[in-house]
Amino acid sequence: MPGIESLLNIGQKALNASQVGIQVTGQNVANVNTVGYSRQSVVFSDDIYIDTSPGQLGTGVQVTEIQRMFDKFIESSYNEKASSAERYNMLNQMMSTVEATFNEANANGISDALTKFFQDWQNLSLDPSNYPQRQNVVSDTQTLMSIIHQAASDLDTAQKQANDYITQDVGQANQLIQDIAGINKQLAIHDNPTSQNANGLYDQRAQKVRALAQIMDINMIDNGGQNITITDKAGHTLVDGVNTYELKLETNKVIKNLTPGSAFDGNVSFSGSDDFEYTVRVVQGGDVSSGASAAQYQVSLDGGQTWLRSDSGAIKTFSARPESLSTQVGNLKIYFGQLSNSDLTPTGQLQAGDTFTIVPKTGLFWYQSASTPINITPQIYSNGQDNPTRVVGGSLAGEFQLRDYNVGRYKQRLDALAKTIIWETNRIHSQGAGTKMFTDVTGTYQARSSSIALGSDSSGLTFASKLTSGASSMYIYNSATGQLVSNSFLDFDTSTAGLQLFNPHLHTLSDVAGAVNNTFGNFLTATVVNNKLQINAKAGYTFGFGTDATGLWAALGVNTFFDGDTARTMVLNAKCASDTGYLNAGHINGAGEANSGDNLTALNISGLSTKAVTIRTTFDAPSSQSISAYYSSLVGVVGVDTENAKFNYDYQNSLAKDLNNRQLEVSGVNLDEEMSNLVKFQHSYQAAAKMISTADQMWQTVLGLKQ
Repeated sequence: MPGIESLLNIGQKALNASQVGIQVTGQNVANVNTVGYSRQSVVFSDDIYIDTSPGQLGTGVQVTEIQRMFDKFIESSYNEKASSAERYNMLNQMMSTVEATFNEANANGISDALTKFFQDWQNLSLDPSNYPQRQNVVSDTQTLMSIIHQAASDLDTAQKQANDYITQDVGQANQLIQDIAGINKQLAIHDNPTSQNANGLYDQRAQKVRALAQIMDINMIDNGGQNITITDKAGHTLVDGVNTYELKLETNKVIKNLTPGSAFDGNVSFSGSDDFEYTVRVVQGGDVSSGASAAQYQVSLDGGQTWLRSDSGAIKTFSARPESLSTQVGNLKIYFGQLSNSDLTPTGQLQAGDTFTIVPKTGLFWYQSASTPINITPQIYSNGQDNPTRVVGGSLAGEFQLRDYNVGRYKQRLDALAKTIIWETNRIHSQGAGTKMFTDVTGTYQARSSSIALGSDSSGLTFASKLTSGASSMYIYNSATGQLVSNSFLDFDTSTAGLQLFNPHLHTLSDVAGAVNNTFGNFLTATVVNNKLQINAKAGYTFGFGTDATGLWAALGVNTFFDGDTARTMVLNAKCASDTGYLNAGHINGAGEANSGDNLTALNISGLSTKAVTIRTTFDAPSSQSISAYYSSLVGVVGVDTENAKFNYDYQNSLAKDLNNRQLEVSGVNLDEEMSNLVKFQHSYQAAAKMISTADQMWQTVLGLKQ
């Protein structure tokens, strides 16, 4: 029944509702500067009605919900753009450091050192016997190598820094995954859509999700209330309600994927390291052996999008070899072994279609269970597109991109530069002559074995692929008189009529030593020591080297100027470094003379400054250009990559900022609005209090009637 008591109840409810409104407004004002706080608002509704005559009368107000102002659609879009922005933010920051490595604005860079190197040889050609000028060649070459070494070291440092960031981010991602699942568990207890909203927990979860999105690309599927599922863009589940899945960093991992029915009982193994993954695809079934029955495989460095090719453009095919004949593929030596012992040859046969993924670096793996690791290491195809089955966003993607795709390519190109300088210089120098002849020489390049064909992928020689069939010559002199006593091309089979020339696909290091002994055995002794060629003159003789159509002397490190094969290992040949008399400016002419004024070798080496040479990496097609032009192109690539990183960051960040501002328009606290609400609820509270006071006076009037 309506009456004074009803007025008191209505007033009490109004007081409580206004008090809640003031409290929520105060909470908003207090958290105006709190990052991640979403504005809250009170939802009021009229309470139940009572049927009376002449009509229904209300019973007051009730607070039905404290609502969190938050737009899920905007937040999802923001997380996507923030993930991309953070990828390029990290890439942009680290690329700025890398770009400084190739800063050619000053006069102390690689470009200037290359110019001096070639100019020194040009100067030497003007006076080949000039000792100070010979010393200048050695000194400036050491400067060039020092700068190249420093560039290689700087790139290694950039990769190490990226690795440190990666380790940190993976640890944070795993912690965030655990935290989100923990909040989901709390929401299951504290959140009840029919009675209360756990708004603080929802804000905490949204912030954790944002932080995770900045580390890696994610999708969030809201299944209602506390039940959310978070995956990466490729669909690997990270959080499923209160269940979590772990990310792990693992090094030098091999993943085997055999075709149905394959009987292969081993696995692929490798030695060495690289910044790229190797996909090994068997294209012709067979066993693992040293013979013709060996299975054939091809290799890709971008997940099977492109395949390694020879200089002719054909896809390269390799034979499945055991550990003792491991095949050089890119920067790795690949072989096949037993599961329990990779040094032992497996018995089962490989089948066409069998594939193996080699991760010769620290990679990122998602674990659905302890036995099912999935490789989600960010990977960029040769066309610049991301592998969509891997992580493609967040700081992790930027760090991996810098470490592997960007710096990985720069390192290979810097190595290709050093390797080309070494080979092209040695190729000329090894056919030249200095002011001194040799009494002994030991090759600087080591073969895997003295019994493997030198041109084979299994020979272990860095420059095995440079060897060609042809003739190699030597000259023998009387050490006392300097008179020529013998000269000839090496004969690789004296039992067969005519001169038998070198064949890189047939002849071994032992064969080379045998050819020297068979051709010049009266004057020289050639042996194989630690799988290097060693030649010693017999008493009373010296020797020199002449025309070599095969590249044999350069490939073995005999009569060369440089040693090493990468930007890190590039050094001077010890003989040239210790005695400039072995620095070759001239050559031995057709009459067997090495004249002091001869400058042919010095001229030919200085000519490399403009000569077009073939340069390639494992991911680049062969290019024909000068060494200096190749380095300039490397500097250009670094500059373009830096600008692209900055452009992409600016673009993605502007989109993310716009979406964040739109979210703030919904969830941010506006102090003017809150002050208005505070006044409104204050007046409501005062009016409710007045209502109760009025009802009290009415009661007093009624009570007064009894008197």
